[in-house]
Amino acid sequence: MDEPFDDEIGTLSVTIGPDAPARLDKALAAAVPEDAALSRSRLARMIAEGAVSRDGRVVTDLKAKVSAGEVYSLRLDPAVEVETLPEDIPLAVVWEDGDLIVIDKPAGLVVHPAPGTPSGTLVNALLHHCGETLSGIGGERRPGIVHRIDKDTTGLLVVAKSDRAHHGLARQFEDHSVTRRYLAVVNGVPSASDPRLRGLRGVSAEAAGVIRIATNLARHRTDRQRQAVVWEEGRRAITRVRVMEAFGDQAALVECWLETGRTHQILSLIHI
Repeated sequence: MDEPFDDEIGTLSVTIGPDAPARLDKALAAAVPEDAALSRSRLARMIAEGAVSRDGRVVTDLKAKVSAGEVYSLRLDPAVEVETLPEDIPLAVVWEDGDLIVIDKPAGLVVHPAPGTPSGTLVNALLHHCGETLSGIGGERRPGIVHRIDKDTTGLLVVAKSDRAHHGLARQFEDHSVTRRYLAVVNGVPSASDPRLRGLRGVSAEAAGVIRIATNLARHRTDRQRQAVVWEEGRRAITRVRVMEAFGDQAALVECWLETGRTHQILSLIHI
């Protein structure tokens, strides 16, 4: 503790509990109210930036030892504007309230700015649409993207407008309590009873004609823009597929749902 604490916009008082971890960043993460939606990484940044104090003096060491009963003040600065610029791009809004917004994303719209697509994205559109109703994600005035779909895929996207909603949605995706279902048209008519499928590694049949595909996905060795099915490395990917309608024996409309969420997961596993 070294510098006097300069009180600004607003503060949150946090009391260290009796069973708190010994170091400051962990203790604060355990003690802050859930509604404050302050992640440990954000708390660490706040400590480093001089936004945490005790007894009127700033604490900048995130590993500082703490004791039960100590009271810390956290300076809550207003959310800063991000460099990504708002753009007036039409959006199909399915639902919106103070914490989140649900968008029906059309094909051709990229979700997040990237080196190849610095503008014209869903994030640009949301910054324009939401404006001042964005209360700040991780200290920045930006929409909280917790899941994405590919540029040429249509579908619903749930986006957080507040830190509280962002943390809640992230937890739901992490513990797989969110169900995502997709429709796709495939070449041929897959069948869980087809012995050719049963002989493929990672493929198994479940009740009601459901096909379960379990493998790993990693970057393609030669095309870094693609994902490839692998077995000894990568990240676990599990997709279930069910035929909804057959178009003769040439093609089928299938429903896919994900147990995991990996980049290009459906596209990669349908081609297994």
